Amino acid sequence: MPIYVPGKVTLRQTWQPMDADAAAYITAVETADGQALEERTKIAIDNFVLGCKADGIWSAIKASCILAGARTTNGALIPLVGTAPTPFNFDLVNNTDYNRKTGLKGDGSTKAINTNRASNADLQNNHHLSAYVTQDFGFGQYIVHAGGGNDVTAIYRLSSSNYFFFSRNASGALIATTVFPAFAGVTRSASDGFSATSGSNSLFSTSSSFTPSSSNYWVFAKSGGSEFGSGRLAFYSVGESINLVALRSRVTDLINAFGAAIP
Repeated sequence: MPIYVPGKVTLRQTWQPMDADAAAYITAVETADGQALEERTKIAIDNFVLGCKADGIWSAIKASCILAGARTTNGALIPLVGTAPTPFNFDLVNNTDYNRKTGLKGDGSTKAINTNRASNADLQNNHHLSAYVTQDFGFGQYIVHAGGGNDVTAIYRLSSSNYFFFSRNASGALIATTVFPAFAGVTRSASDGFSATSGSNSLFSTSSSFTPSSSNYWVFAKSGGSEFGSGRLAFYSVGESINLVALRSRVTDLINAFGAAIP
């Protein structure tokens, strides 16, 4: 069996299962697609999972979909981790909302994903959410959202140059971002503040947390199905507190590897 070398995807031209979780995911995607993935696409997925485990961040991911790489929308909605999501109004027959390299696109009016993971499934001061944005959302649109009142946890497109991040609070934190594709994420590991990142910009916001509600995380919309987003995503994850820099690096490498592997 070949030895895993971080970042050396091109050294492995023929895929051999190296990680059981990655292999199970690939098998499920290929079953949903009705055909096999390219060797280099499978290598990219294998390396991503192995890399997350090497970084110590894999166990913090509790619900996630790689919304790219698969040959069909149904394949892209296979969960990498956690319970299968529930999609609303995406084209699951002709795949018109989906691009294998850049992911799944919302329409700003009806399309969304219920992750089927509740906000309070993770402890009040131990959570994260992330998304890899390949096409920008419109102003005033939610990328990922759960909660309400004082306990909002969300990534929100505020304006032409700013994203707004919430972590079990209602005040949020602003980060400038203008370059896409870009990774966006927020994580909290303490009651007195949280970290967020958008593209290459990061911050720590001092703000108290509130008890999370039982509402589910939704993608492309506000929880429950409103204020829909029109952008395109190639990845999302929710779960426990995580190293955002490490996750950003792994997800970015994965999507770039898809771009090289997929014709």
